[in-house]
Amino acid sequence: MDKNISFNAMLVEEQQDSFTQTIQEMKILDLPDNDVLIRVHYSSLNYKDALSANGNKGVTKNYPHTPGIDAAGIVEFSNSEKFKPGDLVIVTSYDLGMNTSGGFGQYISVPAEWVVTVPVGMTLKESMMLGTAGFTAGMSAFHIINKVKPGHGEILVTGASGGVGCLSVAILSKLGYKVVAVSGKPAATAFLKSLGAKRIISRGEALDKKERPVLKPQWAGVIDTVGGDILANAIKATAPNGIVTACGNVASPDLPINVFPFILRGVTLAGIDSQNCPMPHRIDIWNKLATEWKPKQLAQIVEEVTLDELNPKIDEILNGRIMGRVLVNLMN
Repeated sequence: MDKNISFNAMLVEEQQDSFTQTIQEMKILDLPDNDVLIRVHYSSLNYKDALSANGNKGVTKNYPHTPGIDAAGIVEFSNSEKFKPGDLVIVTSYDLGMNTSGGFGQYISVPAEWVVTVPVGMTLKESMMLGTAGFTAGMSAFHIINKVKPGHGEILVTGASGGVGCLSVAILSKLGYKVVAVSGKPAATAFLKSLGAKRIISRGEALDKKERPVLKPQWAGVIDTVGGDILANAIKATAPNGIVTACGNVASPDLPINVFPFILRGVTLAGIDSQNCPMPHRIDIWNKLATEWKPKQLAQIVEEVTLDELNPKIDEILNGRIMGRVLVNLMN
């Protein structure tokens, strides 16, 4: 493999007290020396990518750096028996795009243990329409499905206009669940109903201002993407033997709650860690996302941009102005 091959990548550089994001020419020899070299066709934009692109040292310790926690493409070179040149593959999670050069570059070099073969029934493009957000939604749906049946009652999805939220709405609605979506964006109502949400409620309606230890049971299950008071109130309002999944902390990392929903109602709180999900479970989730869980509305959830068009979208996702998903096309 010629390591002098050039490619384009977003490079985030630290300059005194600020960080700049520019598209620069790099070479394969600039990448880490890992098992599998992949020509990236598609990536996607996640909140964590935006943090990395703006110099968040809790996400990325050292700069210059190429963000992008998602990548899908074709194997160019492999030292692993698991993969060969020409294989269509997905890489999400682990350290990709955090401290390892990520999917906002046209090539990545990663350990074989991070790589998943694109499942039958899914294209490279579809895999990144889903990306980490879709995978996280799939992990969350897995817990709901294993604990709650569609006839048991309504499922609450918080942060529903974001990537994980809207895909959770679409997946659960496809599977026959009655989904209630929480969104702070009035403009998101038609979007969420088109994905299958039966009702949309505001953030204010999702909060209990009296700070009671438990609330009237409303939800058979909850997929929470925001944390903080909304998660606490969702737990308080979950019906006996219901389940709540938690995957985000954009509202707050704190959980102001007591033990009563757990010891009086048997509510289960399941944490979702897509970054370190074991590979057998990871493959199972991707296979389900390629078949019976694949949202019918993927195209309307996604906005496609090139690498050159990515910077404004980074600002938008940080400021909460993105609905759905941003797909990054690296083939142009």
